[in-house]
Amino acid sequence: MKLIIQIPCYNEAETLEIALNDLPKKIEGIDEIEYLIVNDGSTDKTVEVAVNWGVHHVVNFTRNKGLAKGFMAGIEACLAYGADIIVNTDADNQYCGEDIAKLVQPILDGTADIVVGERPIDDIPHFSWIKKKLQHFGSWVVRKASRTGIPDAPSGFRAFSREAAMHINVVNEYTYTLETIVQAGRNKMAITSVPVRTNPELRKSRLFSSMAGYIKKSMLTILRALLMYRPLAVLTALGFIPFAVGFGIGVRFIVFIVKGQSAGHIQSLILACTLMIIGFMTFIIGMLADVISANRKILEDVQYNVRKMAYDNPGKGYTVGDAVDIDIQERKGA
Repeated sequence: MKLIIQIPCYNEAETLEIALNDLPKKIEGIDEIEYLIVNDGSTDKTVEVAVNWGVHHVVNFTRNKGLAKGFMAGIEACLAYGADIIVNTDADNQYCGEDIAKLVQPILDGTADIVVGERPIDDIPHFSWIKKKLQHFGSWVVRKASRTGIPDAPSGFRAFSREAAMHINVVNEYTYTLETIVQAGRNKMAITSVPVRTNPELRKSRLFSSMAGYIKKSMLTILRALLMYRPLAVLTALGFIPFAVGFGIGVRFIVFIVKGQSAGHIQSLILACTLMIIGFMTFIIGMLADVISANRKILEDVQYNVRKMAYDNPGKGYTVGDAVDIDIQERKGA
């Protein structure tokens, strides 16, 4: 059983070694542990710190691509290197490395394919009151959207079985945390969570510059994921609102006709027809989107089979897009 721990990095030279030192060297039930960093266009000495520490693999972007693309590049690389379990953690040592053993245990037991680390949100001192409430609210929204019971959806501390990793496909450029949970829930993957500890803050979060920006991007990510996996339900619900309002106004106009008082209310008839047409067209768009969603599922199956064929013989030479696997031995000799 091979575990690869991946760490997406962007200018993490000051904290990366601390995070690496905290990672486990042995875990019961795991035969081999390797470490991989995704250098997301860092301009500092992140790669040098990683290589000198002794990481096994470095996946390199020449420019910053964002957390979601870095995460997916790491997943592809871990699959290429034959990982049976993949753990994703942060370079700022937010999560306690010792808890990786707890994180992978449900996968080792065969009870889950994806495990999310549940942070003690209310007990984290550097989280403001409003951030704690928003974390809880966001997790509630994701639970409803994904039909899962994950209590800490924004947590980036998570483990994936090889089979689950083969099915992962993140399309947004902001973060992978929310979309992968919605995807797992809608695709009926076995997903669970375990309580984990956090370490003192070493630096401020770089994922968002303001709370308003974080809320906006998170809500858009959730909505986009729902539109990809449940377009008919979402667009039917959205279309029902104008249709129902228009229908109500239309009934009101009919009542005026029956009473012989329709004169002067023709505007109501026009508004009713317009709203009902908008609602009906939204439903039609939902049906078309549902067909496209069905094709997406077929493409996901194709992607899964392509990955299976590509990664049956793991080894060197990993590339995806403009992410390139750096040869560690060559780097050390440079």
